Amino acid sequence: MPRKPLVALVGRPNVGKSTLFNRLIGERRAIVEDLPGTTRDRIYGDVEWGGKVFSLVDTGGLVLGETDEITLQVRAQAELAIEEADVIVMLADITEGLTGPDHEIADILRRTAKPVVLTINKADNLKREMAIHEFYALGLGEPLAISAERGLASGDLLDQIVNALPELPDEEDEPETLHIALVGRTNVGKSSLLNRLTGEGRSIVSAVPGTTRDAIDTRLRFDERDVVLIDTAGIRRRGKVEVGIEKYSVLRSMRAISRADVVLLLLDATDGVTAQDAHIAGYILEEAKSVVVLVNKWDAIEKDTHTMPTFTEYVRRELRFMDYVPILFISALTGQRVNTILPLALRIDSERRTRLSTSAINDMIRDATARRSPPTKWGKKLRIYYGTQADSVSPPTFVFFVNDTKLVHFGYQRYLENQLRLRFKYEGTPLRLVFRGHKRD
Repeated sequence: MPRKPLVALVGRPNVGKSTLFNRLIGERRAIVEDLPGTTRDRIYGDVEWGGKVFSLVDTGGLVLGETDEITLQVRAQAELAIEEADVIVMLADITEGLTGPDHEIADILRRTAKPVVLTINKADNLKREMAIHEFYALGLGEPLAISAERGLASGDLLDQIVNALPELPDEEDEPETLHIALVGRTNVGKSSLLNRLTGEGRSIVSAVPGTTRDAIDTRLRFDERDVVLIDTAGIRRRGKVEVGIEKYSVLRSMRAISRADVVLLLLDATDGVTAQDAHIAGYILEEAKSVVVLVNKWDAIEKDTHTMPTFTEYVRRELRFMDYVPILFISALTGQRVNTILPLALRIDSERRTRLSTSAINDMIRDATARRSPPTKWGKKLRIYYGTQADSVSPPTFVFFVNDTKLVHFGYQRYLENQLRLRFKYEGTPLRLVFRGHKRD
C-alpha cells in the first residue's frame, strides 16, 4: 500500500509561504471533495502534477534564537515538518534580499541531507528577478525565482518538486493483509492500547520500523488473518517544543492513515473532542478510510444510564461523523471492550471489500424509488435508469446513470446512500455515489 510523499514549505516569516501554499493547492488537478462541517486548520493538502501526487504542508515562519512560547511552538511545527518531509521547499523574499535568518535556516536544511528546492518569492518583474544571484550563497543549489501572488513560474516549481520526489516502495504484504492504524493526540492511550491488543494471546510475527517515521509496525495473526498494527505513539519530544510537536502531530497521523485500511481514532474521554481530534478526523475523511472511533479512558468517567448515549451524540456532532461510523467506549488501562476492537475492524474491512452485483444494486434502486419518488425540478423528474459498482475503487463507489445529473438533489443522494447501507451495511466505511447522464433511445 503506497503512501504519498510529503513536501514541506519552510522559511522565515512573511516570505509568502501561505500564499504559495494556497496557489499550489488551488491549482491542483485532482480536487479532493470538500467535506462540510469538519473544523481543522488547513496546514496540508494534496497536489497532483505530472502524474504524481504528493501532500503539501505549510508551516509557520521560522524564527531562530527566540524563546517565547509561541515562537517555540511554531518552530516545533516547522521542525517536525522538516523531519517528516521527503522534499523541502525553502522560500525566501527577493525584495528583502539575503538575510541572516535565511542563512540559519539553510544551515539546518543542509544537515538534513534531503532534497531542497530553493525558491525566491516576489520576483514580480525582471529587475527583481535579476537580484536572484545572491541567493546562491545559501549553498542549496540554483535558486528559482517565482511570484506566488501572480503565479509566475509556479509550474516550474512544481516540475522541480516532482523531479525531486523519491520513489516510495509499495508495501510488500499480500493483498489480504489488514493494515490498522492507531492515531490520535499524544497521551490519549495509543501505546497502552497497542500493548493490550498485542498482549492478549495474539501471535506476534514481528515488530519492525514502518514506513512512517518513528512508527512501529506490529505484525500479528488474528482470527486466521494477517494484521499489521501501525502505531504513531512515538511523537513525543523532550523539552519546551513538546507542546508544538503535539499540536501538529497530525503530520505523523497523516502518514499512518494513508497506509491503513481501517483507522482507529482514539479520543480521551476526560478531554472530550479537541480541535486536534477534528484535524485528524478530517484527514481520515479526506482519505476516505474506514474508521472506528475509540473513546478511551472510559473508566475515568462518572456514568449513569444516559452517559453513553449523550457522549455518542456529542462525538458525532463535534466530528461531523455520519451514522455509519461505530463508536466504542473502551479503557486500555482496564481492558474494557478492547477485545471487541479487532473483530470489529475485520468485519468493517470485509464489508469494505464487498462487491455487489448489478442486479442487487438495481433491486435496491427499484425499491428505493418506489418508497420515495425521485425529485422534480423545472418540471422535469429525475429518472435513474440503472446503477453499478465501479471496479477496483476504494472506497466503494457506485455509479448511477440518470436522465439529467442536474436533477440530483443532495438530499436524495443521501437517501440513496442510506438505502445502500440499510441493505448492504458497509459499517464504518464511506461510500461514494457518482451520477452520470445517460440518454435512452
